[in-house]
Amino acid sequence: MFGADPDCLPMPSPDPDTFRTAMASLPTGVTIVATSGDDGPAGATANAVTSLSIDPMLMLACLDRGSRTLLAVQAADRFSVSVLHDGQEGVARSFATKAPVAEKWAGVAWSERDGLPAIDDALLWVACDLQDVIAAGDHVILTGAVTDLATASGVPLVFHGGDYQPLG
Repeated sequence: MFGADPDCLPMPSPDPDTFRTAMASLPTGVTIVATSGDDGPAGATANAVTSLSIDPMLMLACLDRGSRTLLAVQAADRFSVSVLHDGQEGVARSFATKAPVAEKWAGVAWSERDGLPAIDDALLWVACDLQDVIAAGDHVILTGAVTDLATASGVPLVFHGGDYQPLG
């Protein structure tokens, strides 16, 4: 039962900082959500990404309302998800910034697959046709119908406790 552990401290009434700190306890995979546009590729680090449905095959990704990548995804009507491995922390950090688009992609090994960016050596790459754009607080929920994918083996990059962590 939650709270039965004497080391489990009660949380103060939720506010945004308390909520953010509490949610840091939930480990998540680290991905790059990307798309191609007239000005080249766009991408952002995202950890609110998951499979949504098997039949039909759907993905879900959440992006900040102010994200340039969100605007590019909406314009392209397509997006990709690259799941990063534990050696790609630098890629995650680069795409988590508000740096100019060209700076984010500089030095990042990537290729184009099915007309969308794919981070090289990612553990998983999924291509999606945009289905839904749902406003939700300070983020937007994207759903996408899976059109292609590729997998590799390795150890995933995980975000936990406010930083990138080894899985083991």
